[in-house]
Amino acid sequence: MSRSSDLLLTALAPAIWGSTYVVTTLMLPADYPLTVAMLRALPAGILLLLAVRQLPQGIWWLRTFILGALNFSVFWALLFVAAYRLPGGVAATLGAIQPLVVILLARVLLGSPIRSLSVVAAISGLAGVALLVLTPKATLDPVGIAAGLASAASMGLGTVLSRRWQPPVSALTFTSWQLTAGGILLLPVALLAEPALPPLTALNVTGLAYLGLIGAALTYVLWFRGVARLEPAVVSSLGFLSPISAVLLGWGVLGQSLSAAQMMGMAIVVASVWLSQRAQRLPAAPLAGRTA
Repeated sequence: MSRSSDLLLTALAPAIWGSTYVVTTLMLPADYPLTVAMLRALPAGILLLLAVRQLPQGIWWLRTFILGALNFSVFWALLFVAAYRLPGGVAATLGAIQPLVVILLARVLLGSPIRSLSVVAAISGLAGVALLVLTPKATLDPVGIAAGLASAASMGLGTVLSRRWQPPVSALTFTSWQLTAGGILLLPVALLAEPALPPLTALNVTGLAYLGLIGAALTYVLWFRGVARLEPAVVSSLGFLSPISAVLLGWGVLGQSLSAAQMMGMAIVVASVWLSQRAQRLPAAPLAGRTA
């Protein structure tokens, strides 16, 4: 399959993740973030495990739980802390530092070169997301800021390690392991931190099914497939598409306004994604002191 096809399939994941806010707002009980996160991961992971019928072996048990924690448990838990303590625009902007984190971690853990154009693309995408979601009334909370930065670092490290640790199995199997591990780790936290869910309506069940089957199982198969085939900097830059999707759905479904600044932010984000994948096609500049 061509690189363009890999990019398009991987980009579907963050585009679909952008629908999480609308689905949560319209279809799920309020104020159960950790429980919803657990129900998003664990049932989907178990269903995929039943489909692939393959469990980790040896060292892959430990690696699976590390990746499940980084990509799901720790990431989602910290993300929800940031979302509750900060306005959504601030939380989303903090999360947009993830491509910069990935560029640095890929250099340390994978030996990937740091391309100036990739850094420019990541910073541009961050600026575009800020235009897209920040408001003049945004307030700052130290705990929320720390949680937002830590959540981006968690997902960034999970993305790089998912590239470094490639098991001899399909992306579907690798995803089933991580979703199940992440859900298992979230289960005791959700039970201890939140009250029991109220009786679920048909609408609630439909929303949870969407988040689990489409928003988790399908999208993370596409995401981890992309992580295995594309450069980490390119994959992480595609995450900028999530806030674009969220804003467009908020405008189209929830009737939210769309300002000129937000449209400019969308244009900058799209340009930064293009610039990021373009950067990987150019030769990396040699490090200081190294001869050609």
